[in-house]
Amino acid sequence: MNHPDRKPKDAGAEPETLYQGRWLSLRQRGRWEYAERNNPGGAVIILAVTPEDNILFVEQYRVAVQKFTIEMPAGLVGDLSGSENESALLAAQRELEEETGYRCSRVSFVHEGPTSSGMSSEIIAFVRAHDLVKVSNGGGDESENIVVHEVPRKHAAAWLIARGAEGYSIDPKLFAGLWFIEHPNLFG
Repeated sequence: MNHPDRKPKDAGAEPETLYQGRWLSLRQRGRWEYAERNNPGGAVIILAVTPEDNILFVEQYRVAVQKFTIEMPAGLVGDLSGSENESALLAAQRELEEETGYRCSRVSFVHEGPTSSGMSSEIIAFVRAHDLVKVSNGGGDESENIVVHEVPRKHAAAWLIARGAEGYSIDPKLFAGLWFIEHPNLFG
């Protein structure tokens, strides 16, 4: 529900670009500073369960947090030259195969929302991949060094907590992803 009377007075101000990089811009609207993705499609996170009932996670070093992270396969929508109008569903299929080496026969939209509404305008879509088939080793593109983990679904939450105790950065969205996997009928 929209509550115009509760918005800050400067929330509707025209945005100003403070800095524009290749992938991100720092913007200001009134007194509010935030990051904005330069690709128009946002991002996608892929809920992928193998035929053996293993959930796919990826491990990689993230410079922004200076740690190795555990994530679900994910990526930017429309970030490749010539694919600016790519849908989240197509990006999910592309990123799944690139990062994990699995191909899926179809994908379905689950949910979308802001990644960090207090500091970014980015919207991320959760997408479920169906009917996975292993076609390569994955590992990402030439700029990535991704390790793929296949974790039994019934142990996934405990596995994530254990990786966090080992010093990995664990994105809290992973637990939302696990919840979406366990409750598929709530989202169509």
